[in-house]
Amino acid sequence: MHVPLVLLLLGACTAQGDRPAQTVNDPFESTNRQIHAFNKGLDTNLVRPLTRAMDGGDQPDAGAETGGPLDIVANIGGNLSLPGKVLNHILQGRPEPAMRNGLRFVVNSTLGLGGMHDPAGAEFALTEIDTDFGETLYVWGLPEGPYLELPVLGPSTSRRAVGRVVDMAIDPLDNWLNRDQRNGATAIRLISKAGERSRFGDTVDSVLYESADSYAQARLIYLMHRHHELGQEGGTDDPYVIDPYEDSAASDDGIIDPYED
Repeated sequence: MHVPLVLLLLGACTAQGDRPAQTVNDPFESTNRQIHAFNKGLDTNLVRPLTRAMDGGDQPDAGAETGGPLDIVANIGGNLSLPGKVLNHILQGRPEPAMRNGLRFVVNSTLGLGGMHDPAGAEFALTEIDTDFGETLYVWGLPEGPYLELPVLGPSTSRRAVGRVVDMAIDPLDNWLNRDQRNGATAIRLISKAGERSRFGDTVDSVLYESADSYAQARLIYLMHRHHELGQEGGTDDPYVIDPYEDSAASDDGIIDPYED
């Protein structure tokens, strides 16, 4: 399933204006473009039609919960990802977001019926604080490395790719669930990405099918969002950073992390 095609930040694709283009660390561009073409074909022929069929047809970009079946599964998938985020916040030395995500998981797993609903956010203002092991490596000082487009998974960097592997290996749920339960949790997470693809379909379509160069556009937006996301904790010295919020009054409201596992 083309998870990262749920790319984009609603509103984070801020215009660059007359700002000169910055060099992107993309030494594997030729191979990356071939993989992007494969991923785009997968979305065209499978993921987009499937998500539309599962969700009962076309629907506008909501940017929020709509209560449809895919949205409910997406909520459950997001809830299942929280223990891993708690662990990463601990590894980053950030106890406050670790506690916040932990409380969110407990509330939504109980009062939210296994994560189908979000009373933690609606009633207790316990919004999710996103993170992953790629960010943990950033905090530990590992360089970002070159840009990569991964088969099925889509836009990434070498550091984020390593982080994905480690996130799967250290997921606390693996120690709490039996084999059948782990398989079920994995299936829910995969289906939840279809929910994101459906929810933000218009945004994804505009990048993939309305851009003059969908590869370059997806790469730019991914790096914009990733650098901004990491820079929220004190900035970054990465020479490839493009801050979409520089000289802008844009807020974080409505930003979608398309690449959350």
